[in-house]
Amino acid sequence: MNRGLKIRLYPSAQQKRMICSTAGACRYVYNKGLEWKEAAFKADGTVLTYSDLAGALVQMKRSLSWLKEAESSSLQQSLRALFRAYDNFFGNPKKYGRPRFKSKRRGAASYTMPLNNGNIRILDERTVKLPKLGRVKARVHRFPGKGWILKSVTISAESDGAFYASFLYKCPDSALLNRCLSYCRKLGITGRAIGLDYKSDGLYMDSNGHVCGSPKYYRRYEKKLAKAQRRLSRKQGARRGETPSNNYRRQQRKLSKIHKKIRDSRKDYLHKESRRIANSCEIVCVEDLDMRIMSNRGFRNGKATLDNGWGMFLTMLEYKLAEQHGCLVKISRWYPSSQRCCACGRIENSLKDLSIRTWTCPACGSRHDRDVNAARNILNEGLRLLKEEAA
Repeated sequence: MNRGLKIRLYPSAQQKRMICSTAGACRYVYNKGLEWKEAAFKADGTVLTYSDLAGALVQMKRSLSWLKEAESSSLQQSLRALFRAYDNFFGNPKKYGRPRFKSKRRGAASYTMPLNNGNIRILDERTVKLPKLGRVKARVHRFPGKGWILKSVTISAESDGAFYASFLYKCPDSALLNRCLSYCRKLGITGRAIGLDYKSDGLYMDSNGHVCGSPKYYRRYEKKLAKAQRRLSRKQGARRGETPSNNYRRQQRKLSKIHKKIRDSRKDYLHKESRRIANSCEIVCVEDLDMRIMSNRGFRNGKATLDNGWGMFLTMLEYKLAEQHGCLVKISRWYPSSQRCCACGRIENSLKDLSIRTWTCPACGSRHDRDVNAARNILNEGLRLLKEEAA
């Protein structure tokens, strides 16, 4: 299992120029590699390998002196990123899409460097050591755990002017299944196991009847965001072909800060909520939903779905449970959790109508809240799957 530590950097003016120039060099190498691969394939069907592009990079550095100023391993990592993009595309074209050229004006400027002879280190709470940059001022909010092995670091310059270093560590793997064998024998539906049913208005409903009540951060800042976007649209540079003015770039940074505030607020809330669940439960059962499909126009709640950050929440919950010897169980998305009575197991097909929020089972007479009933069914099915694996 891999873990990352994202640390805020406060580089000097010279270090900022070095970061931006290295990120630009990596973008240039990536785009050149993509251009060469596409041209060679269209010409005679030749598929260039990494060795071919690495050799071309050596020749390119001899002719372009400014490439020598960049950290050499970061240029190699940009070529490896290009080949990973091709592997992802051929493995799952619908999900990843064909590799595209990187834009100079859009997206975060970043580059990655692997660990090599201790050239990357966190020195103390206020200083990190990075290749080519030397000692950089930072705010280290936490340190790696015991047994964590540093693999690489990614330096990024975001659109609001902030700089970050993301340290990637390889952590000791936890036995994800062995710890569940004893839990399934001891635990019933209650105890330290819980089921979560996704809820568009509130993130989730758990099997105990508790609604998360997730704050809608995008909704909170929607008017402020719209006002900033209107101002940006009136600046010189908003239209295609226009040269961006200083006022346009200044307004762009203001808009980026609003987006960053929304993103950071959502991430902070999801971290705290996932930590609360991981500390109180050992087994968490959820549905394996496709959030991309749920956010389309057919469901008419795409903005609320994307504002919740359900996929990010499950990712956080999974690794936090694994660290504490817990388990996240995903059941099939086709399991009829909303249509099955959690008391007797009868399936009521009329509940496909989403407007029905409470109902009474005609077989056993139990009265259910739709979301609580679904969460309990998800819990029952998740525990059943664990017991089958343990048998």
